[in-house]
Amino acid sequence: MKFNNLAIVATVSMLAFSIPAYADGNAFTPLNFDDTSYNASSSSAKTVSKTTAAAPEATVEDSAVNGNIQNAILQLDNAQTDIKNDLLNYKTKYQNVDNQYKLIKNERNMLKKQIRSIERRSRNIDRAKDKLRKNMV
Repeated sequence: MKFNNLAIVATVSMLAFSIPAYADGNAFTPLNFDDTSYNASSSSAKTVSKTTAAAPEATVEDSAVNGNIQNAILQLDNAQTDIKNDLLNYKTKYQNVDNQYKLIKNERNMLKKQIRSIERRSRNIDRAKDKLRKNMV
């Protein structure tokens, strides 16, 4: 039992101490980031010069990307509007059919009640005839 506890503590410890080692990985790499030139000991002056050199190209690319994104958003808005219009049309049709269904259902119930009433009257007449026949004999 102690061996199992020791193994669990060792595994948890190893995981706890290895997580910070993986934290330096490239979980998020920004655009225009060169992975091959990544060097933690490089000076910040090199980084600044690379950033200023890439800025004009990035601006042109960013404006093109933003334009494409805006067009995509506009197309999605148009598609959503069309879908909402279709939904409204189907809801209207559904409401009309539902109203017809309720009307027919009420009419069916009324006819069913009339049929029961007429059948009851017919049975009462049959009983009356049977009573009269019995009284005649």
